[in-house]
Amino acid sequence: MERFRDKVALITGAASGIGRATAERLAAEGAKVFCTDVNEVGLAETVAVIREQGGVVHAEWCDVSRPDCARQSVQSCLDHFGALDVLANIAGVGRFQHTLDVSVEEWNRTLAVNLSGTFFMCQAALPALLDRCGAIVNMASSAGLIGQAYSAAYCASKGGVVQLTKALAVEFARRGVRVNCVCPGGIDTPFLAGFRPPAGAEIDLITRLKLVDEKAPPAAVAAAVAYLASDEARYVNGAVLSVDAGLVIS
Repeated sequence: MERFRDKVALITGAASGIGRATAERLAAEGAKVFCTDVNEVGLAETVAVIREQGGVVHAEWCDVSRPDCARQSVQSCLDHFGALDVLANIAGVGRFQHTLDVSVEEWNRTLAVNLSGTFFMCQAALPALLDRCGAIVNMASSAGLIGQAYSAAYCASKGGVVQLTKALAVEFARRGVRVNCVCPGGIDTPFLAGFRPPAGAEIDLITRLKLVDEKAPPAAVAAAVAYLASDEARYVNGAVLSVDAGLVIS
C-alpha cells in the first residue's frame, strides 16, 4: 500500500516502541517522516532502520512538554519537507506507583508530556494541517478509558488526551482536519517494561480486567494509527479506537 505517497508525517516519541513502529509503517507506505524524541540514540536507530528499508526520514530532538520545542519541531518539518499532512502524537511517560508516593514533580511531568505535550504539538501543527486538510492521531491508552490502580497521574493524563481529541475533532471538523486517538492496552515495548508493580501492590487490581495474557506488538498499534491517518478513514473523526484485546469491554 502507498496510502501516504506525497504526504509528510511528523511523529513524536519515535525513538522506540509504538513511535518507531508508526514511523516505519508510514514510511513504508510512502510518507516522508519527520521523527522526534528526547532519546537521540533511539532516534538515530529509527532513522537507520527506515533508511535501510528505503524510506525518507529526518529526525530532531524535541521535548514535547515545552511549547517552544513543539513549535520548533513543526517549523523544522516544514523547512525540511515543505508540508505537513499527518501528526502522530506518541511521546509519553508513565509508571506504576502508589498514589500516596507520587511527588508533585512526577505528577506535573506526567501531565506535561502526555497531555500538555499532545496539546502543544496539535496547536503548533494545526495551521499547516489546515492548509492540507490533514489528520491528527493522538496516543491515549486503555488507562484513559477505565480505572487502573497505581496509575493516578497516567490515567488522568490519558483521559485528558481522549477528551482533548474529541474537543479538537468537533472544533476542526468543518475545516477539514480530522482528529482521532488510539487506546492501546498491553503492548510489548520498552515503555511497558517500566510499568512494574510497586512494592506491596495488590496484583489482582492490575490484572483484574485482562482477557488474554499476550502482549500485542507495536506494529499492531502502528497499523491503527496508519488507518486513522489515511484517506481511508476520511469519515472517521473524534474516534477512540481501542487496541487492547477486549480489555475495555471486560
